[in-house]
Amino acid sequence: IKLSEVLLANNLASNRAMDEWAICRCNLKKLPRISHSLQLLFVLVNLLAILIFSRGNCGLSKGVTVYLVAMAAADLMVIITDVILNRINNLYFPVGFLFYTPVCCFRVVLIATATKSSAWFTVVFTFDRFVAICCQNIKITYCTAKTAYFVIAVVTVLNCIQCIPYYFLFSPMTIIKNVQFYCTLKPTYYTLPIWGVFMWFNRVFTPIFVFLSIFLFNALTIRHILTASRVPRRRLRGHITGDRNRGESDSDPEMRNRRKSIVLLFAVSNSFILLWMTYVLFYIYWRFSKSYFQNGPLDPFYIIWQTGYMLQLLSSCTNTCIYAVSQTKFREELNKLKSRNATLYNRFPTLGLQITGYARNPIS
Repeated sequence: IKLSEVLLANNLASNRAMDEWAICRCNLKKLPRISHSLQLLFVLVNLLAILIFSRGNCGLSKGVTVYLVAMAAADLMVIITDVILNRINNLYFPVGFLFYTPVCCFRVVLIATATKSSAWFTVVFTFDRFVAICCQNIKITYCTAKTAYFVIAVVTVLNCIQCIPYYFLFSPMTIIKNVQFYCTLKPTYYTLPIWGVFMWFNRVFTPIFVFLSIFLFNALTIRHILTASRVPRRRLRGHITGDRNRGESDSDPEMRNRRKSIVLLFAVSNSFILLWMTYVLFYIYWRFSKSYFQNGPLDPFYIIWQTGYMLQLLSSCTNTCIYAVSQTKFREELNKLKSRNATLYNRFPTLGLQITGYARNPIS
């Protein structure tokens, strides 16, 4: 199959105003390229977060560590599937193996699964912290690493099952020499009510229900903290006997861990809400107004839509920065990792110079 044949068939089948896209190409490509460059950088950042939290030396409970590792892994999958294999691939490699129709459909399933998992891992983490702070009677049995593994596995399986229908939602855009290329929505998507129900359920389930859940658990947690602040510290820390002064209580490891958990909870959940807010509000407005892009990519409505997507993708990159800012132990582990790499580099300076391309002939 010749490249020119595929490109020609794609242009004929797309039925889009290519001139209109060409006008705005130079103006709109700069922002996505900057965003994609940052996303590629945060691939390494998420890998670093997984490595540090997996060692378990950040002063957090095992259950919290499991959730944080799962969230970092889900964010990493979002970057790989939605940014690298989808957006960057579509921008720089318009023809290739990833555009075969079966592969294209499978990519859609992977993107949807990774996005939903990233969102719902934030919900289950928020619920875990809500139980740890507000439900002391079930905290011992629920807030464990075993429960965290089980919850993560159940959420992942449910998201995979929920996203399987996406594979059957698309048909080939063009067929060249019996090879199916690209994906386009099937005509039955617009006629069968079941597809409308499926899309509505997915949009309500993620992200609207995700938003409501995070808002609810955070509100209940704040309410409990404000209520508990009015009672004596001795009741607040029921498992500790005897009277202690404030300085002693502040140095208690359990109280420090509780404060760390609260700071981490609100930082992660509020960051998620803020970065997803544009996309959620856009979708709600679009569903009720039925507005469409009158001027193509130059339409402000289209720009808001793409901005919402960009912020949503950036939400997969911010958690590691939050960990570095809010968690002292995380920074310490990061510094240890840097010092070890520096030590390794000093032991093998010639190898390091060769890798970086600056090795020179010692005779010269």
